[in-house]
Amino acid sequence: MPRQDAQGPARPGPPPTAVCVGESMAVLLPDRPGPLEAVENFRLAVGGAESNVAGALAALGVRTAWISRVGDDGFGRRLLAEVAARGVDVSAVTVDPHRPTGLYFKEVGGTTGHPHDPGPGRSRLHYHRRGSAAAALSPAVLADPGAAALLSGARLLHLSGITAALSDDCLALLRALLAQRRPDRLVSFDLNWRPALWRDRDPAVLPPLLDAADLLLLGADEAQAAFGTDDPAALRRRFPSPATLVVKDAARHVTAVERDGRAVTEPALAVEVVEATGAGDAFAAGYLAGTLRGLDQRRRLRLGHLSAACALTAHGDQAELPPAAVVAALLDASAAHWAATRVTPDGITGPALRTDGMHPVDRPPPTGRTRPADGTRPADPPPSTDRPPSRDRTPPSDHTPSTDRAPR
Repeated sequence: MPRQDAQGPARPGPPPTAVCVGESMAVLLPDRPGPLEAVENFRLAVGGAESNVAGALAALGVRTAWISRVGDDGFGRRLLAEVAARGVDVSAVTVDPHRPTGLYFKEVGGTTGHPHDPGPGRSRLHYHRRGSAAAALSPAVLADPGAAALLSGARLLHLSGITAALSDDCLALLRALLAQRRPDRLVSFDLNWRPALWRDRDPAVLPPLLDAADLLLLGADEAQAAFGTDDPAALRRRFPSPATLVVKDAARHVTAVERDGRAVTEPALAVEVVEATGAGDAFAAGYLAGTLRGLDQRRRLRLGHLSAACALTAHGDQAELPPAAVVAALLDASAAHWAATRVTPDGITGPALRTDGMHPVDRPPPTGRTRPADGTRPADPPPSTDRPPSRDRTPPSDHTPSTDRAPR
């Protein structure tokens, strides 16, 4: 059995480039659509915004660590094992001997006619996280040698609004992390609005946290619910401090607005959706990976869209990206070719992809993280010549004029 406040195994190799901080939980998925009372069996999985982003970043070749707490129970051990299997460093995840790992059930709508059936295309999540191990996250994390070492070496720190809702200690941790400004580290913050988590807490604590980040990610529907608007320009005025504000309008488009008001909008890909869970986290990981690589704004948005599209066409929270040649072709595609691209569970098709072997269109089977042919871990992308943006530095933008720009 793990000792009290034990931590996950250390991962060999260079220190992580990115660190994600927040709760993850065990998930029970039903074996059929319909209300919970009609479900006979559930399948155990794991899920959580920050660990989803960590796993997707690792799949994109970015060395990533996840900092959190789990219970000394089977769910916690399963969580640690699965996140580590995605290539994420879990050495700073504390195993709490007294508090349980959080748990939630997913209820999938169907056509059963039952009065409590959510209905086709709809789902409900039922959380059991009060008093969880992750709710005990606090500024004490900063004094832990393992966590401190990961944080000190990271070029990217990713946080979300979910953590602020879990407890006063979790809120204090976010404030402490955001107060540790460093010119060579980018702090990204995803709103991840969860109304159920704020029923007994005051969401007025969120705006100062969001405005303290370097890069702010907002779902348009979530921003509408939390702040009364989904307009990128209005949200940019509401949150003036981040170097970049990104507004994700689900299946339509995503807009990135810089501090000086310059905006880039990129339409979403056409996708045959299998499961919507995890798409927002996948977009965040793709966009952040593009930022670390020093891509221009449009290519960052496209890499986010492509990551989200792959998540939408796979079961569960994690999905494989297509081969590097396909990714490169799509990032460089004209606006017309990008708009004509379609992503399905069977692969990706479109005029930007040749079928002569140079740009294969079939996606790899879901066998875990994509690795090179020799089985070694993918290396981090070459460091960008642009330093990560901070509150007083605007991130690199589109410097090369293009005739393929989407409407701003």
